[in-house]
Amino acid sequence: MSLKEPPPVVPAPPGDAPDSTGPADENPGPAGGAKAGHAHRATAWPEARAAARRAGAGARAGREPSGLPLGEALGRVLAGPLTALADLPSFDTSAMDGWAVAGPGPWHVREEAAVLAGHAPAAALATGEAVRIATGAPVPPGTTAVLRTEHSRTERPRSEGPEHPRTGEPPRGGRLLLRALREVVGGQDIRPRGQECRSGDELLPAGTTVTPAVLGLAAAAGYDALRVLPRPRVEILVLGDELLTAGLPHDGLIRDALGPMLGPWLAALGADVLATRRIGDDAEALYAAVTGSTADLVVTTGGTAAGPVDHVHRVLDKAGAVLLVDGVKVRPGHPMLLARLGADPARPRHVRHLVGLPGNPLAAVSGLLTLAAPLLAALTEPAPFAEPGSSTGPGPSAEAEPSTGPGAPAESGAGSEPRTPVPYRVPVRDEVHGHPHDTRLVPVVRHGGTAVPLRYNGPAMLRGIAAADGLAVVPPGGARPGQELDVLDLPWPPTAGAVPAQGACFT
Repeated sequence: MSLKEPPPVVPAPPGDAPDSTGPADENPGPAGGAKAGHAHRATAWPEARAAARRAGAGARAGREPSGLPLGEALGRVLAGPLTALADLPSFDTSAMDGWAVAGPGPWHVREEAAVLAGHAPAAALATGEAVRIATGAPVPPGTTAVLRTEHSRTERPRSEGPEHPRTGEPPRGGRLLLRALREVVGGQDIRPRGQECRSGDELLPAGTTVTPAVLGLAAAAGYDALRVLPRPRVEILVLGDELLTAGLPHDGLIRDALGPMLGPWLAALGADVLATRRIGDDAEALYAAVTGSTADLVVTTGGTAAGPVDHVHRVLDKAGAVLLVDGVKVRPGHPMLLARLGADPARPRHVRHLVGLPGNPLAAVSGLLTLAAPLLAALTEPAPFAEPGSSTGPGPSAEAEPSTGPGAPAESGAGSEPRTPVPYRVPVRDEVHGHPHDTRLVPVVRHGGTAVPLRYNGPAMLRGIAAADGLAVVPPGGARPGQELDVLDLPWPPTAGAVPAQGACFT
């Protein structure tokens, strides 16, 4: 059979006929691995996300961390804990500009240059002595406190002899005397060595995203480079002969919305996007692109249903792929899929996957957040540390997703992975219509502590998601006003005020 011939129909077992809307869909088959081309049953949405996470976790083996200079590590993920290479601070330092003093006052000021940051410390102070000191400078041995400049005054002590003939001032001489204008407490305004950390202390755990603040901490702790996890390599294959890359739609042709959108979206999820290639509806070209890709994840758009030019299933079957998820009980995005591709003989430990997204834009976003985002998140996480007596495998219990039903808890660790959509619970302001049997993902904005559904939420629409803060996970049957729903954040900050500027197109 060539790739362009329609596949033979595989009859379903008696009583197992697929029904996308009927009760028979309530018990999806396992997502554990069917050969592409076989009859399939849609997977429930939480189970599909869990399967994607398991797939990503299983592909971590063989992905070795790399060392990157600090200037190149921004946005990467720490492969191991960040431990201090030195005490912070590494010596007792002055926290203020002022005077290093020893013992109770008043103090005689030593006639020498101020102690400055970056310079060797001054000679030890004797009790009753003081010396000028700058912020960040090492305090001299014997220092008991730092007296701020604004909390002090200096004077020359009175000496023997006649008063000044015009002013009547007594004569002054000897060493300059320093007096405190308020009580001096031992240790004040001194940053003791190791105040922030001691050498060997864990500063941040493995899996932390490297932010500008992390770079600063690493530099302060003595690092020149960081060990980080490799970014997942992703290749995007845009299918469809009807797509235009420029100009206005005409003569049955439409603009490609997914090509410009998916690369930046996947990059925001932490991926290294190798290329976005336009394949059209050419099955042979698709087969060559899928089997020849060196990416960790291949993402296709369209071609996952059963139309005359929907070639993805046939290509996967010929390529020897194993379907992990073949259809998801979610709207929009029902015909999405996840497959494990065959091993690369040159890299036998390299596990590759393919996520097939529907061709409709919002349905593709649904597939991106349902399958691609959890897989990428698991792929970029460090391997978990096994507790004594615990299982180390990524079993279903470890990958359980939150239920979409009322009262279900949100996924633990919300917000710990800034790029990855992690559900959190918010009451919905308005009623949301649901599918009778499937989960719905609906664009929402946060307003007054609630999630407000947006009007433009059809499978082919992007107007709603472009203005949204996230996607609400609506259980089968819909949601009533005030009902708490899981919400998937988008991997970028919300744009405050964008929706009211559009006329607040709420449902």
